[in-house]
Amino acid sequence: MRVDAHQHFWRLADREGEWPPAELGAIYREFEPADLKPLLDGCGIDGTVLVQTMEREADTAYMLRLADENPFILGVVGWTDLKAPDAAAAIASLAAHPKLKGIRPMLQGLTDDGWIDDPALDPAIAAMIAHDLAFDALVFQRHLAHLARFARRHPDLRVVIDHAAKPPIAEGSFVDWRTDMAELAALPNLFCKLSGLLTEAGDQKPAAVRPYAETVLELFGPSRVLWGSDWPVLRLAGDYHSWLAQCRDIVPPAQHDAVFGDTARSFYRLKG
Repeated sequence: MRVDAHQHFWRLADREGEWPPAELGAIYREFEPADLKPLLDGCGIDGTVLVQTMEREADTAYMLRLADENPFILGVVGWTDLKAPDAAAAIASLAAHPKLKGIRPMLQGLTDDGWIDDPALDPAIAAMIAHDLAFDALVFQRHLAHLARFARRHPDLRVVIDHAAKPPIAEGSFVDWRTDMAELAALPNLFCKLSGLLTEAGDQKPAAVRPYAETVLELFGPSRVLWGSDWPVLRLAGDYHSWLAQCRDIVPPAQHDAVFGDTARSFYRLKG
């Protein structure tokens, strides 16, 4: 079974004042299941994990409705305020939906880089663990030390680093990112998504992605690496088929079953 572990849908009418801006013409329009399904069919992808893009409960409700209507959406990673007084109850309510598989705070956009390293999150994280939910970490390299402390404090929480922490590929920087990622890879509850790297390459050729992708595989191993398209954001840098083909070339054939499906199914407890 082949799984895209990271994709998005959105309606512009719901996103007033939110990203993306109009100048990003490749992604400034509606993206819904009918737009993605032909790409999945053409690439042999059996199912997806739909990931939140706004800090709104309504966005999570929208995604869960789409999951109810579209069998290929195997799981949803939603949002709720993890520091709210009623966060544990909100998580329990969301977890009642069988396709709610995880929660993602949008750490990359918060003014406090250390937001995640705060015991005020403990009740919410305890609720996530109790309901067997995963934690998506949308971070940059500057967040990784904070994320490591958070993950050590919650060893029973499954954590996945989205887009390999968005490494500075366009700048050609590598060593510091690798050092920080190695620290996280040493923690058994940390996983990493092979996604979003083409966008981070900027004007660099697609080949610039390879050392970063190979490092992710080296540090985490195939049983802790999940492939994702990051579609439709991917459209800023490439297309679905080409990104999948590039990753299939980078990942050794013996690791394809894990990276392109089995790890996502296990990590997110996917059915279907």
